[in-house]
Amino acid sequence: MSWTRDSLIAAAREAAGKAYAPYSNFHVGAALGFADGSVVTGANVENASYGMTLCAETVAVGKVLSEDWRGALQGVAVIGGKAGAVGAGDPVTPCGRCRQMLHELAALGKNDPTVWCVGEDAVLELALSELLPRAFGPGALA
Repeated sequence: MSWTRDSLIAAAREAAGKAYAPYSNFHVGAALGFADGSVVTGANVENASYGMTLCAETVAVGKVLSEDWRGALQGVAVIGGKAGAVGAGDPVTPCGRCRQMLHELAALGKNDPTVWCVGEDAVLELALSELLPRAFGPGALA
């Protein structure tokens, strides 16, 4: 594994700088770390039709799946905040939709990745299953 918790957090912070957030001015970055050492990032992409906005985690998952890559997801870092103050304040956690997207990606590799939610004075470290207990997944459709 070539990434670490700190390098994943740094990649998420860098991704947040690329956010398109003209409406909320709230920039979020996510970095996904895989067993083979690769890292895929995403930033939030807002839309004037707010419901069409894409979260950073969803963008990163979309990049992974659209490139037909199915490695074992082992770590996720999420950071957010107002432009120029990303990482300030309380830790940012993935929303419900993003937790579900991460769950399905993790299930492909049969893994329960660690999620680091970054804030100014704390980094929450949680298993994805703690963020989304009793998750709905492909097995529920059998």
